[in-house]
Order: sequence, then structure tokens, then C-alpha cells
Amino acid sequence: MKTYFVTGGAGFIGSNYIHYMLKKYGKEITVINYDALTYAGNLGNLSAVSDSDNYTFIKGDVCDKNLLQMVFAENCIDYVIHFAAESHVDRSIKDPEIFVKTNVLGTAVLLNTAKDSWYSGGSFKEGKKYVQVSTDEVYGSLGETGFFAENTPLDARSPYSASKASADMLVKAYFDTFKMPVNITRCSNNYGPYQFPEKLIPLMINNALHGKNLPVYGLGLNVRDWLYVDDHARAVDIVTQKGKSGEVYNIGGHNEKKNIDIVNILIEKLSELLPDSDKRKKTLSKDLITYVEDRKGHDLRYAIDPQKIMNELGWKPETMFSEGIVKTIKWYLDNSEWLKNVTSGGYTKYYKQMYGGGVQE
Repeated sequence: MKTYFVTGGAGFIGSNYIHYMLKKYGKEITVINYDALTYAGNLGNLSAVSDSDNYTFIKGDVCDKNLLQMVFAENCIDYVIHFAAESHVDRSIKDPEIFVKTNVLGTAVLLNTAKDSWYSGGSFKEGKKYVQVSTDEVYGSLGETGFFAENTPLDARSPYSASKASADMLVKAYFDTFKMPVNITRCSNNYGPYQFPEKLIPLMINNALHGKNLPVYGLGLNVRDWLYVDDHARAVDIVTQKGKSGEVYNIGGHNEKKNIDIVNILIEKLSELLPDSDKRKKTLSKDLITYVEDRKGHDLRYAIDPQKIMNELGWKPETMFSEGIVKTIKWYLDNSEWLKNVTSGGYTKYYKQMYGGGVQE
């Protein structure tokens, strides 16, 4: 039985990954979810598996060296899947230091803990691997054409992407210096269930359902490649099992969309999916779209070339945006209590203080 140590497992991508892994492997694996439960961490995301014998939750910070050392000493951990990160660009512009602490120092502490646990007799134990889950934002910004490949030079342009690029370089250094078994994955924008509503798609869904303004940066012409979260979870699993140590793998969905097109699609699909008897349908309108001052240093376009992972490991995205966005909207409509819980209380205060309503991506 393999043991997976998943950091940030109570967050959006991490919780979807845990659901995917437990559904696929069942009792063949053990999952330890290690999460600090910051504002975006929600154990409600994993309520369906919380009583499973092969699932354990540990509340902890990736910068807590003593706790990590204790967890590794008490468990035979085979794989580290490192999702935990401060991840919102707007917040990194307002408070860069927490991004450096969590994303850079936290990665260094986790890497060193895993290395010390796995390294014995001059080499690493068989069957161990550390997977760093990163982002396409480390590559910077594209023009109207071209794609990010694994050999694209890093050109991070926000405190968030700079912290992720720094973490990636640390992971590479542990491979180059110690021959530690590692992989780095860099994905495009994820969407799907359990996404905290500071990001574009759940924010717009939530605001539209409540008749609130839909804040769009600039003219909404920034382009992102959208990846359904289950496709991402499957890719991380494949990289863990089959990825060549030391390699980087880009994970993209081949679903490029302008931000304003995403907002228009959400309005259209919500109008189709809500019954005529639902009062919320009456307030749905493109008149809700409000253009706000553009983000500082807003990257124009991200687009991933996933040929390496497709050709070498046999992965490919299976969920087209037209299918995934409907599944996503239906999930939020069917889980209104989840949405209500995460957008009440502390979140409302945080949202107003940090962003004043203009948040996305």
C-alpha cells in the first residue's frame, strides 16, 4: 500500500485530486491530507471521504519543520504531492511576503524533510517521489500566438508567479544536487467543483446568482487556457507513476478563452440551466458586467503546449470547455449550501478588505 502525502489537500485542486485518487485506487493507497486551513482551505470539500480508513487529515503549515519531521517519522511516505500554496495574483500584489514565506520557504522545508526521510546509505530509497505542482504563470506572458513549452525561459511577472518560479528552481536544485526523485508540473487555469469564489468562474457564478455586478478587468481581453480539474488530477497521477525523475511536464486543456467570453458564456449557460420558476433567472443579464481598472502587470495570454506529457506519458485532456463548464455550473447550483458557507462571515470581510469586489483568475 502506497502512502501519498498531499499538501494543500483541503483546497480546490488538492481536494479534487484526493477524491480522484481514492475513487481510482480505493483501499490500495493511503492519503494523508496536510493543510493549514487558511481562508481557501475547507474540510467540507472532503466530507464524503473523511471517515475513510485510508484517509487522514493533519492540520499543519508547510513551514513547520518540526511537525513535518514528526509526520514523516511516524509514516512511511512514498509520494509527496505538493499543492499547498498562496495562489491568488491580486493578493500577492497586496501582500507579497506571505507568498514568499509559504511558496518558497515552505517548499524548501518540505523538500528537505522528504530528502532527510528518503535518503539512506548514499542514495534515495526506491519508490519515492516528490511532485511539485506549479503553474504556467512562471513563463510570463504570451502575445497573440505561440505556446509555453517546458523549455520556455521562466519570466515571472507577479509576486505570485515569482514565488512559484523560485520554488520550482529549488525543486530542480534538489534533483541536480542530490539526485532526489522529483517532477515539476505546470498547469493552465483550473476550473471545476470546490473552487473558492475569488477566482473568475466561481466568482462570476456566485455574483450572477445574487444579481451582483460581474467585475471584469480592463476590457476582458486577457486569454487563459482552461483545464478541467479532474483532467489535472489524472495528469498529476500519471506524472507521479510514470514521469522521468527531474523532468518538467506542462499540463494544458487546449481551451483558450478570453475572460469576457467566459463571463458571457456563464450568463448564457446559467440562463439555460435555471428553471423559469427560479427568481434568480430574472436578474441574469449582461448588464451586470462591470469593467474595472486592470490588474497591475496583467499578463495578456497564457497557452500551454502539452505535447510532452501526451507523447511521453500518454495523457491528454478529455474534458472540452463546453462540457466542463456545464458540469461546473451544475455543481455550484446543486451545492448552494457549500457556496453559501464559504462566502459568509470571514470570507465576506476578507473579500471587501482585499479586493473591494474586483477579483478574478
